[in-house]
Amino acid sequence: MVEAARRRGGSRSDDRRSADQLFDRELDHLPPEARWREWMHRVEATIFAASAPVTRDILARIVAKNCSIDLLIDDIREDLRGRPYDLVAVAGGWKHLTRPAYADVIRAAVGGNERAVDLTQSEVLVVMCVAYFQPITRAELSSFFGKEISRDLIGHLRGAKLIASGPRSPTPGAPYTYVTTKEFLLEFGLDTLRDLPDFEALEDAGLLSKEKLLSGNIPIVRGDLTEDVDEIDSSKLEPPFEAPD
Repeated sequence: MVEAARRRGGSRSDDRRSADQLFDRELDHLPPEARWREWMHRVEATIFAASAPVTRDILARIVAKNCSIDLLIDDIREDLRGRPYDLVAVAGGWKHLTRPAYADVIRAAVGGNERAVDLTQSEVLVVMCVAYFQPITRAELSSFFGKEISRDLIGHLRGAKLIASGPRSPTPGAPYTYVTTKEFLLEFGLDTLRDLPDFEALEDAGLLSKEKLLSGNIPIVRGDLTEDVDEIDSSKLEPPFEAPD
């Protein structure tokens, strides 16, 4: 039985290797311009068909070994200039998203994005605090805000997959810390945490401070939406709309 399973596993590996050998990544038979255009089409089709952001490693499987993914993306985005959708770097990959200017049109036609996470102002403040100061414990969050951050609030953010358990804190009792997730990046339209507004720069510019964070009077950036939390319309707290399949 073990030998049979090994043979089946080996057969699948052989099939994958055979498929890789049959798939022409280099396209040496095409003239350079046609070759580049075909790589562009492959990349765009793969991203369009995917339900999640497509990483660089995945795209590297369908183009030549020495092909620049970044230049391909740049040329595809240039082709999409003036179209109602674009390729956006988000959560460590690329994704087809419709432009924010058409959010109201899409909402009127098909309703809101069902996957948008419904967050209260308190939850937005907590997840923003986690993003800037992770890894951070619930006790540290409570101390920061001067009131207890409930397990229910943390549970809702975890259930929405915006935060997850991080390493245990070296403090007494070794409580779990919390960190943001890939879903957090996707929800807020960020490629990496480096895309968060620089906290110190915002403080130096007088745009953000601990006092503003605690009072809730802070700018929230979500996709291409920027508003003050105390003025925000919760119905607008949605990620960029996806291009329809």
